[in-house]
Amino acid sequence: HMLEAALAAGVAAAGGDALLGGVLPTPGAALLVRRFGLDLAVVVSASHNPYEDNGIKFFGPDGTKVSDDQERRIESLVDRESAESSAVRGSPAPGRVRELHGAGGDYLRELELRFRDLDLRGLRVALDCANGATYRVAPEIFRRLGAEVDVMGCDPDGRNINRGCGSTHLDPLVARVTEGGHDAGFAFDGDGDRVLGVDRSGAIVDGDELIALAAIHLRRAGRLPKDGVAVTVMTNYGFHQAMDAAGIAVATTPVGDRHVLAALLERGWALGGEQSGHIIETGFVPSGDGTAGALLTLEALAGRDLSERDAMVKLPQRLVNVEVADGSALASADVVWSTVERESEALEGRGRVLVRASGTEPLVRVMVEAPDPAECEAVAGRLVEAVERMLRPG
Repeated sequence: HMLEAALAAGVAAAGGDALLGGVLPTPGAALLVRRFGLDLAVVVSASHNPYEDNGIKFFGPDGTKVSDDQERRIESLVDRESAESSAVRGSPAPGRVRELHGAGGDYLRELELRFRDLDLRGLRVALDCANGATYRVAPEIFRRLGAEVDVMGCDPDGRNINRGCGSTHLDPLVARVTEGGHDAGFAFDGDGDRVLGVDRSGAIVDGDELIALAAIHLRRAGRLPKDGVAVTVMTNYGFHQAMDAAGIAVATTPVGDRHVLAALLERGWALGGEQSGHIIETGFVPSGDGTAGALLTLEALAGRDLSERDAMVKLPQRLVNVEVADGSALASADVVWSTVERESEALEGRGRVLVRASGTEPLVRVMVEAPDPAECEAVAGRLVEAVERMLRPG
């Protein structure tokens, strides 16, 4: 609320009008900025992180996140070195700050309209709302559609968001689903743009599986434009095999829902997302939407149990973080890349390898997917050895 007040005061001081939407999932802001014809939507959020990591997301008038270049320009305006040059010139008449009453209800009605044909009567669902932005909207839309809902993580106090709950802490939801005899469970992150599932046996259903279910369902229903879907480099190879078998084209992007959305808009496609649980259906909102993603999953299942999902078979995966002196040196590490090429050729058509430098830590991430866990481990070992030989600290 302090950040909200500061932002609103700044907008008004510069002559703009600030509408306060209150607690609202990130996709709700992306949806409503278009509906009300606003110039910008600003979301105060720590996403899936603790509240201490609160930051700011900006969405343009079309409901999409502002570009990297626009973000850099905004950051330069708040840099102390440029504060004087970025100050508002003159003394504009102050704008107004007012409450946007019913914003949550508007978003809820949009969800209800999108899933108006979905009947969840007889379904027992557990929802973990991460003590975050979905704590009102998600349980309400599930109930309106007929589900029996068991909620957890629905008592936010501004500090307990994502704390031991939500999509990054699935154990409590797994226990609730298995012990309570629920048909399925869904966990959202703090700002509501991600979702992961849990089936009645306690198995975790990640974004890859949720997107695969949705893609095959939408294609069969004739609602997957140009029969294409966009995912990231972290998506399991089993997803690609499943899409190939279903006749669905796949675009692969760098990690980040921003890149997935860009690929969708560029190609005129409508569905994409990430293993972490971002699911984007551009026909509804150009943003990851956890609540809509959960409902889309149930729509795709068409009355089947989540444990009966059969859209894809995940390949065994081995992920190793290798500490290095300088991650940027990976680009010129010839021994590493020759090893990557050799292992990739050996796995062609059966699996894959991915070696990339972390963007935030002195690490190189090595990922291998193969049909057999032992082969997965062996390939990862050879790649890690090559990385350590070339880039180990000291």
